[in-house]
Amino acid sequence: MKKILNLLFFGILMNIAFLSNCSAFGKDPFGAHQDKIKQSPNFDLTKEQFVNRRPGILDEMREKQNMFTLSIKFFFGGDDHKSPSEKLPEIKPDMTEFLKSSEGIKFIWFGHSTFLVNIDGKILLFDPVFSESAAPFSFIVKRFQDSVIQLDELPKIDYILISHDHYDHLDMQTIQFFKDKQTKFITPLGVTSHMKEWGIEEDRLTEMDWWESKNVEGLQIVSTPAQHFSGRRGSNGNKTLWGSWVIIGKSERFYFSGDSGYDVHFKNIGDKYGPFDIAFIENGQYNENWREVHVLPEESSQAFLDLKGKRMVPVHWGMFDLSLHSWYEPIEKLEAQAKLKNINLLTPKFGQIVYTKQETIFEKWWKIFI
Repeated sequence: MKKILNLLFFGILMNIAFLSNCSAFGKDPFGAHQDKIKQSPNFDLTKEQFVNRRPGILDEMREKQNMFTLSIKFFFGGDDHKSPSEKLPEIKPDMTEFLKSSEGIKFIWFGHSTFLVNIDGKILLFDPVFSESAAPFSFIVKRFQDSVIQLDELPKIDYILISHDHYDHLDMQTIQFFKDKQTKFITPLGVTSHMKEWGIEEDRLTEMDWWESKNVEGLQIVSTPAQHFSGRRGSNGNKTLWGSWVIIGKSERFYFSGDSGYDVHFKNIGDKYGPFDIAFIENGQYNENWREVHVLPEESSQAFLDLKGKRMVPVHWGMFDLSLHSWYEPIEKLEAQAKLKNINLLTPKFGQIVYTKQETIFEKWWKIFI
């Protein structure tokens, strides 16, 4: 009975919040901004929203699901090990070392889909979430542990790239930290509307549509497709675009999948821009009921092969409980896939500096918790 009351309380709270002016919700595009993004070939004027390559795939997914049953399972069911019983291992990164000029790419993973990259001397930060939860309310979807470093310990960030506007990828508190910095932001179409609502000046914001490419201080940045959805209010979503990113430097290049179900876009991206020295690919927070928008481990590994990747870094796991599987299931299943398909799988600890031009030792650190 207590669990049912908790669920009812949560539902009432969310309904109240959706009717209120919660700043974490951000603001969807409107006015001239909305008129501009409607010109995108990925915007359905009839539905008044962005759509995937297969426009009806989200409707098909929802028709298969009993949302009430899934909600009960999410909050009160699933695996007994949805979060770790103790603090996961981490390494405090030496930012002086990370900033040194060197050949190749250096990166640091902070858990989930937040990672920092040094490529050709430019410092890029992807989907940064440093606050205590990945939700509009701090008491739900709490992170497993504090970030290995705090925001004020980060080096000067040249560009922040966002894959889409969900809370576990676009965090209001983190974005507002950069309000008085010189950092610039690159997002899919429409996502900057949230940032403007949170106080970021428009001249620091760049939006891109799928397959659009820009030269940014010597780097080629390409916005590429994903199969997903968007929205921060639980309804009336898909007003902003979602996507993945290709970053091409002088001698090396990498890919970040964002969140995505499996589709032909992985092969299309690989054919056009591969092979990639590193591919950061979503692997976690999946479920058979929503595989249209999140890849399963066998699909993550196939996406890597489609992309013609050389090294695979699994992301979207290890920091938040957003599905029904154990916290370690994604990496266990992907490790098996990597052995089967001869994939060079990189499994850094939180905060560990990884080099493409130097040997890095990776431990199977999660196995001590199983």
